[in-house]
Amino acid sequence: MTAPQLTEDRVGHVAVLTFAAPPSNYASVELMRRLAETLERLDADPDCRAVVLQAEGKVFCAGAELANPDGVAGMDSIAALYAQAQRVFATAKPIVGAIQGAAVGAGLGLALVADFRVAAPEARFWANFVKLAFHPGFGLTHNLPRIIGEQRASLMLLTGRRVKADEALDWGLVDALVPAAELRAAALGLATEIAENGPLAVLATRKTLRAGLVEAIRAAMAHEHAQQAALRDTEDFVEGVRAVAERRAGAFNGR
Repeated sequence: MTAPQLTEDRVGHVAVLTFAAPPSNYASVELMRRLAETLERLDADPDCRAVVLQAEGKVFCAGAELANPDGVAGMDSIAALYAQAQRVFATAKPIVGAIQGAAVGAGLGLALVADFRVAAPEARFWANFVKLAFHPGFGLTHNLPRIIGEQRASLMLLTGRRVKADEALDWGLVDALVPAAELRAAALGLATEIAENGPLAVLATRKTLRAGLVEAIRAAMAHEHAQQAALRDTEDFVEGVRAVAERRAGAFNGR
């Protein structure tokens, strides 16, 4: 496991945050803690008016890095990840995500932390939890239907289907689709467009638009964690982890 890195650059009134944990940019507790601390610090900086969140490499984020020596996630690690994610959701500055590749599981949850997503054609969005015989997490059971509607969210969450970038654009999961070579510039351009406006008005408007969101995310994560704990010790979960690792369909028995 590669220790996560988070770097910060400033372009005008936009803070550009770039994370890296090669090769798959897994969302670890440490990465989420660093991201929360950085965003909280930027909230206190009046010179920062918007944020770009982007990742190095070909993958945006391939999921959560929570593996124990037995190769599967412990519930305490999941709770710790959610605690840091809730801090990120609670921050005040608008965020534009630049999604260059796969956003899977917790990586999809991280992509949906952003207010807007600019994606490359290579981007893929995948809530693969049921493929693992596991319950969705990272607040996705609330945040995904909030963004794309209940029907499409149900389709993603109950089938575990990958959604390509063009379909994600049609669904409103992505706000702009640009060539990979233009992705970072496009994300920065959107963040700059936001930052050019009256900063107090932007903060107030975002707060109004997101009224109740943090509380709803906290409640969703608490419920998700309880359901995940119930499924964590099932035979199907063991088979699901094995099946995904072996790139095959699971042979589930409902136990």
